[in-house]
Amino acid sequence: TQTASDDSVVEFTLPTAYKFVKFSFYNCLPATDGEDFKMNLSTDGGSTYEAKTSSFFAANHTEADDNAAVQSESSDDLAQGTGDQTLSRNVGSAADEGCSGELTVFNPTSTTYVKHWISRSSGYGGDRNWDNFGAGYANTTTALNEIRFLYSSGNIAAGTIKMWGVK
Repeated sequence: TQTASDDSVVEFTLPTAYKFVKFSFYNCLPATDGEDFKMNLSTDGGSTYEAKTSSFFAANHTEADDNAAVQSESSDDLAQGTGDQTLSRNVGSAADEGCSGELTVFNPTSTTYVKHWISRSSGYGGDRNWDNFGAGYANTTTALNEIRFLYSSGNIAAGTIKMWGVK
């Protein structure tokens, strides 16, 4: 478990010999309003990040009930990109905003297979609730050893992230 308090990133060293690793994040608030909560995967302790292919979509609904949509968010998809992967969109920084969700990485320390992952989160910002869905894979057969969580800009003002490994 790690608790963020105005941190630029929260990093975890991945345990070995687990079939999958699950992360749960709770009440993660950005220091800057309207930012995306993201993650990235590394095989060398965070010096470089792996190429990922992903798909991301979200359902959203305004607080005023004047707009609702389910939409593909192609700007959050990666096509063999090493950039940070969005987990939750447009998260607000007020006390009644933030995001919570889960990320599961399958066979993270395998040296045979690429590393598949899925995510789901709920976030609130800009008077709109987002129900976010993501999935993809890191295109490496090298064992992953680090994951980082961050916002697209600014620090993680507050939040708790927990990691579980399942054998």
